[in-house]
Amino acid sequence: MDTLDLLRQLAIIIFFAKLFGLIARKLKAPEVAGEIVAGLLIGPSLLNWVADTDFIKGMAEIGVIMLMFDAGLETNIQQMKRTGLKATLIAATGVLVPLVLGTFLYMIFYGFSAIGSEKFYHALFIGTIMTATSVSITVQALKELGKLNGMVGTTIVSAAIIDDVLGIIVLTFVIGLKDPSQNILTVTLRTLLFFVFAAAVGWVVYKVMNVIDEKHPHTRRIPILALAFCFILSYIADKFFGVADITGAYVAGMVLCSLRDDSYIARKMDIGSYMLFGPVFFCSIGLQTNVRTLDTSIIWFSLAFVAIAMIGKVIGCGGMAKILGFTKEDSLKVGVGMMTRGEVALIVSQTGLRVGMLESQYFTSVILLIIFSSILTPIFLKNLYEKHGEADYTDFRHPVKPARG
Repeated sequence: MDTLDLLRQLAIIIFFAKLFGLIARKLKAPEVAGEIVAGLLIGPSLLNWVADTDFIKGMAEIGVIMLMFDAGLETNIQQMKRTGLKATLIAATGVLVPLVLGTFLYMIFYGFSAIGSEKFYHALFIGTIMTATSVSITVQALKELGKLNGMVGTTIVSAAIIDDVLGIIVLTFVIGLKDPSQNILTVTLRTLLFFVFAAAVGWVVYKVMNVIDEKHPHTRRIPILALAFCFILSYIADKFFGVADITGAYVAGMVLCSLRDDSYIARKMDIGSYMLFGPVFFCSIGLQTNVRTLDTSIIWFSLAFVAIAMIGKVIGCGGMAKILGFTKEDSLKVGVGMMTRGEVALIVSQTGLRVGMLESQYFTSVILLIIFSSILTPIFLKNLYEKHGEADYTDFRHPVKPARG
């Protein structure tokens, strides 16, 4: 492919991604959904103006890494410490239940297989996609209701942060199983070694970056060095530990999230990600999906996938909230608030496609999940708060339900 053709394809991608992103926002849907639809329009499904070339795939991979780095930068370590065991348990069951249900769903449609077979690992990856939570839509809904800082709102946000960490660990572990020559013990050991290595190196890098940040605050060298650290840790994770490169990027962000200039770094990263690499990544999802090749079984599977993924979060997160002392109504709010999916689900799907653990037609299921969960979650939350309000958790051992009427 010559340079002129590359320029033409990039111009088409950026223009249509932003156009459909704005349309999606006007329709109260996530912008990423619009950008994916743009990829479907300009790709092989309809107009076939842009091909999913190696160049586009390379740029999309950089986009994924930058998105995960930004997600790590936005992690609130102090909030994770304050919420403690309660949010961790809610997040853990919110990961475990969808993981199990998603695995069984795939096997129900395509046959049960013994552990260790290729089909079983494909089923396990479908469950892994379901573990992701994206509460940006939920946060906006809670803000509009004036409930973001309540007990339920705080719990949802904190559990979502921990959910991301647990989801990345699950993804790292499952990806490690793609090599049939590796057993579970080896994969576990490599994963643990990576996190030990990242913690040690991260501590040194954080100290050095903190000194630079104090001497040269708000200077461009800080985000440049941060991005270099992100890329090198992504490379080391994949090259030497067999861990997904996006895990390295996420950990790099977490290492730097407590810097004084963490928001400054995030803003600088967002420029390249928002203008170029992000649109290319989300459009590439649409480019890799050809709706002309979809059959009836994929459509039925996609509908079941959406339903199970949403119900799984309600059962896992809401059920654990009830066990921990929330009222029945507030437990349901916690479960519903954790239903939304977004960028992380797409990133996990893209990674699965790249390593051969997911087929491209299943992107349809993920896209539908993002759209449905993003539309339904705010509606359900508003109805639940209007009907039941929120209990008083001043004495968490004996929550007081709000008076009716």
